[in-house]
Amino acid sequence: MGKMKPAPEGVPASDLIDRAIAELGDWRGEILAKLRQLIHEADPDVVEEWKWGKPVWSHGGILCTGETYKAYVKTTFAKGASVPDPSGLFNSSLDGNVRRAIDFRRDEAFDEAAFKALVRAAVAVNLAGRS
Repeated sequence: MGKMKPAPEGVPASDLIDRAIAELGDWRGEILAKLRQLIHEADPDVVEEWKWGKPVWSHGGILCTGETYKAYVKTTFAKGASVPDPSGLFNSSLDGNVRRAIDFRRDEAFDEAAFKALVRAAVAVNLAGRS
């Protein structure tokens, strides 16, 4: 996804995300689709956006992005360093001051409930920062 072009004018972000998942046509698309589903389950008020050539999910600010690479799918939480992670899902970008990420690899199981809890915690961090 890193080489994708900016969103075409007037095309809804959700359509662009659908298209990106379909174009992958492999396990990465399946993982990205699953993560998208979990994000929506965790936060029914989430807003889908298309920024920097990739899916972005927001609520009171950016929650996370979805990126695909040859060997993994990455979700980067914009304020991950402030998001509690009692299950230890964050496994990437751990030395940054603000962001934290999760790399999802083919055939690796992950705790879906813990991921949804991270999304809800990221929403809480965003909303707390706005008050």
